[in-house]
Amino acid sequence: MKEIFEWERFLMNELPFKFLLEVIVRSTIMFVFLLIALRVTGKRGVRQLSVFETVIIIALGSAAGDPMFYEDVGIIPALVVFTTIIILYRFVTWLTGKNEWFEKLIEGKTVCLIHEGRFSISAFKKETLAQDEFFSELRVKSIEHLGQVRSAYLEPSGEVSVFFYHDDEVKYGLPLLPDLYQSKSKKIFKDGLYACAFCGNVENLPSGAAVCPVCNRDEWVVAIKTLRLS
Repeated sequence: MKEIFEWERFLMNELPFKFLLEVIVRSTIMFVFLLIALRVTGKRGVRQLSVFETVIIIALGSAAGDPMFYEDVGIIPALVVFTTIIILYRFVTWLTGKNEWFEKLIEGKTVCLIHEGRFSISAFKKETLAQDEFFSELRVKSIEHLGQVRSAYLEPSGEVSVFFYHDDEVKYGLPLLPDLYQSKSKKIFKDGLYACAFCGNVENLPSGAAVCPVCNRDEWVVAIKTLRLS
């Protein structure tokens, strides 16, 4: 029967000290795996923290939690895990400061999602960001239509930065309000200004059917030109 405070079990769980070398290798493998996994899942999953910072938090939390609850996890291996993670953190931080390519690989880069009141289609294909999710993000910032937006950027932190037109520069744009956007149709019932429901491109269209010259989609919404409310 095991006794509490058996120091050999408490410190190393009766494992040989050479097992610490395996702990270092395991920690490194899991650290790299976490970094890759969170990088692949996209920025929006780790908002306000960089992917790298999230990896550190998860790794340190796991290393701290296991020896607190499980008697078969020794304190010394857990401390070695901590030390390995901190060394890796210091190394990666140093490397990102020295190498711009590596910094972009780890942290990601700023991506332009809206330019001159229209979606950057190529950027949306690269990012794991759904259009509905982005619409919601813009509505939270009191944006009624894309014609109010000069440009918008997805930052490495997952936040969206928005820059607006002045009131006298606002133009017709794709409405973001659900009741207006859901009225999209493949048929134009009346001549006028319409915004492509996919990319936000605005065209003066006659009644009938039309294909967007920018994205080749055929669904349209009546474009609006309201000013932002202060």
